[in-house]
Amino acid sequence: MIKKPVNINGAKMKLVVDPEATLADVIRGQLHLTGTKTGCGKAQCGACSVIMNGKVIMSCATRMKRVPDDALITTIEGIGTPTSLHALQMAWVKHGAAQCGFCAPGFIVSAKGLLDENPNPAREEVRDWFQKHRNVCRCTGYKPLVDAVMDAARLMRGEITADALGFIMPADGKILGTDYPRPSAIGKVTGTIDYGADFGLKMPPGTLQLKLVQAQVSHARILSIDTSEAEKMPGVYKVVTNKDIKGKNRITGLITFPTNKGDGWDRPILCDEKVFQFGDAIAIVCADTEAHARAAVEKVDVELEMLPAYMSAPAAMAPDAIEIHPGTPNVYFKQPIVKGEDTAPLMEKADLVVSMEDFYVGRQPHLPVEPDVVVAYHDENGSLQILSKSIGLDLHAHMIAEGLGLEAGKNLFLSQFPGVGGTFGYKFSPTTEALAGAAAIATGRPVFLNFDYYQQITYTGKRSPFFIDLKYGADKDGKIVAMESNWAVDHGPYSEFGDLLTLRGAQFIGAGYGIPNIRGAGYTVCTNHAWGSAFRAYGSPQSFFASETLMDVLAEKLGIDPLELRYINAYRPGDTTPTGQGPEVYSLTQLIDVIRPKYKAALDEAERLSTPEKKRGVGVSVGIYGCGLDGVDGAEVWVELLPDGNVRVSTSWQDHGQGADIGLLTTAHEVLRQMGIKPEQIKLVMNDMNLAPNGGPSGGSRSQVVIGNAVVNGCEQLVNALKKADGTGMTYDEAVAGNIPVKYSGKWSTAADNCTNCDAETAQGRPFAVYMYGVFLAEVEVDTGTGKVQVVKMTLAADVGKVINKTTLDGQIYGGLAQGIGLALSENFEDLKKHTSMAACGIPYIKDIPDNLEIIYVNTPRKMGPYGASGVGELPLTSPHAAICNAIYNACGVRITQLPALPEKVLAGLQGKEIPVVKRPVKNPY
Repeated sequence: MIKKPVNINGAKMKLVVDPEATLADVIRGQLHLTGTKTGCGKAQCGACSVIMNGKVIMSCATRMKRVPDDALITTIEGIGTPTSLHALQMAWVKHGAAQCGFCAPGFIVSAKGLLDENPNPAREEVRDWFQKHRNVCRCTGYKPLVDAVMDAARLMRGEITADALGFIMPADGKILGTDYPRPSAIGKVTGTIDYGADFGLKMPPGTLQLKLVQAQVSHARILSIDTSEAEKMPGVYKVVTNKDIKGKNRITGLITFPTNKGDGWDRPILCDEKVFQFGDAIAIVCADTEAHARAAVEKVDVELEMLPAYMSAPAAMAPDAIEIHPGTPNVYFKQPIVKGEDTAPLMEKADLVVSMEDFYVGRQPHLPVEPDVVVAYHDENGSLQILSKSIGLDLHAHMIAEGLGLEAGKNLFLSQFPGVGGTFGYKFSPTTEALAGAAAIATGRPVFLNFDYYQQITYTGKRSPFFIDLKYGADKDGKIVAMESNWAVDHGPYSEFGDLLTLRGAQFIGAGYGIPNIRGAGYTVCTNHAWGSAFRAYGSPQSFFASETLMDVLAEKLGIDPLELRYINAYRPGDTTPTGQGPEVYSLTQLIDVIRPKYKAALDEAERLSTPEKKRGVGVSVGIYGCGLDGVDGAEVWVELLPDGNVRVSTSWQDHGQGADIGLLTTAHEVLRQMGIKPEQIKLVMNDMNLAPNGGPSGGSRSQVVIGNAVVNGCEQLVNALKKADGTGMTYDEAVAGNIPVKYSGKWSTAADNCTNCDAETAQGRPFAVYMYGVFLAEVEVDTGTGKVQVVKMTLAADVGKVINKTTLDGQIYGGLAQGIGLALSENFEDLKKHTSMAACGIPYIKDIPDNLEIIYVNTPRKMGPYGASGVGELPLTSPHAAICNAIYNACGVRITQLPALPEKVLAGLQGKEIPVVKRPVKNPY
């Protein structure tokens, strides 16, 4: 230990520290200044940024022995407080720059360092600064962050007043459609809201620190697990194995498709008989400190018998492959699609047929800046309480309850942490919840588990790869008359939601176009690579990459402009989706019309700026997504007038950065303002099974539509019940005196639109009441010497219905476009030895994303959306990658059919060499 005199946020102090401890650990663990976050732990994300002696540094990579004596250190707590915001924090709130908010303190500290050096930066200088300091945001697409810095600098120079960065309430008190700030924004920008790791530091004495014993192989039979030496290690309380779990020791995949050949009970909480993927949990070390737990992990002896590891669908589908789950075939689900007439004779008669094989969209990693984290404890009633990043609290409680030997809602309750870093879908699957629950039950003590980033990447689910073969038959005018498709889904070892994901191929391959005749089939394949979990736009990026690429191929063969070919085929009255459902609005042609001038200007610009060394290109694509969980999808919300005149609105509208709090507040306020209720009088009780009803999981862009309608229903019940003859609302006392209830349950489901599940044999049905529609325009520059592709501009013409909150809406689209650029060009999780850090997985930094992101809204009201709104979260990631790859072809003639479009692939194409491809699986394997 060493004594270290420092000055933290203006306070002089002497600390006794481990010289090898990081500054981040001391700031967070010893000083409890938890505004500084730890994300990647490898100086790759900037979440831990602090200012030391005038320089922005990464505190996670700075050992205390390297910290100078009397160092002047500024953390986010020293920049501003909730009652005295710094200009940067005000601007962050104004521009919606804190979505999940986990990265916000690091960015604000970094930006403070910039403005201290340069009070009048240009936008590109801001971008250069964040690139230099490796500040990563996964939510915003970076544009709002730069906007915020520019406005903060103006305020600090005296060019604008603080009022310009505040919210001005309209005269009518209406916040719907405005940029009213998120209720959580101030907590996020000041670092005062507790995320999971912060919460864990504040758990009571006696809380056990958990570390996992994880498989370092992808497929093996477990012969023995010896914990005896580990349990003798200092500080170890217990080593939990499958033998300590009283329940079924399985997480159910909730199989609901009758043709699924599995039963859904294939994922162990702790491996007992086999290891199914790299990183599988085999045991849990429970100790007094994290260091003691980590040391004991190395002493657990696991004896394995190695089995063949099938790391791709082709390998698992091979005739000699053994069953990964004995008794269930590796290809365990088939989803045919049958629409209209038989396509075979139509293909023969078509004026032109185009087909391509081997389309492949791989394992895109979610790469949230906050790693997975969980707390579990028993409450005063003996019930197990689990806090996590779950975006499906009631769903996950039911998925893990039987495995733990508990009953959801009776003695098992889940809730979210106050602050939740982005998940982008991976938390649609339970990850650490059952592990912490098992440890809490086995030890009888509160427990805390926080993943490092290596675990985050190697353990959690990824986007499931699709292999797609596709064929179009068209007439001479470009109208598609028939489509044939074949797709295989590599879903990893666990079946949860794999059948639903395979159905997405039927719903979205060829979506957007009035194709009358379709035949095809999709197959779900069990492999030993990372398990497939939901990822934003779930199933549509894989689907649209094939259909939107083939649209460009068809356009070229016909000699028709690619955008005009899409206009010819876009949905019009009388057309139906691939599942036979009539679209609820027909705005695609309008979206194409509004983007056409941008498209033509981009083509002219590309021609003008192209050189032999740097070739410019333009590409387009169409993207669509449904808002819901297929078929009948419902939610419940409680609305209650309180004695003080405030209104409490309660539900599980889980937040993972998308803005659940502002969605719930705004939707409720639009009804409640009839009673004279102001936004600040609405008290949100969210995301706790103990206190709020089930709103359903936050996925599939369902929340604003499904939960939003339930909010409207509940609020209208309250308003109508308390309305007096003169049109004003009763007070609480008046309602009680009149024996009128003050609490109402709002409910809504898609049954209101006669939604149905898609048929198991034909995929025909009405799965969604509301859809989102978009047309993407990508402009790229290809370096012909290296093959590197730079996206110079992305434009999205979007129809997501009426706007609920403009800032939140913009931010969701910017962030989705950025993730689409990553999917197109860099993001990958294929190599278990290589793709093990944020940077190695290809996360886009700010200079990888253009500052020029443009959104054009066509706001068509939805009959089934609250106030005419649709969802938004999935739309911007449906097909931007297809537009980018079409632009690459337009620029240099290289057709990329397997993502990501790495420089070496593009360069191989430029040099006339064969572009490496992943071998496709056998056809029709079922």
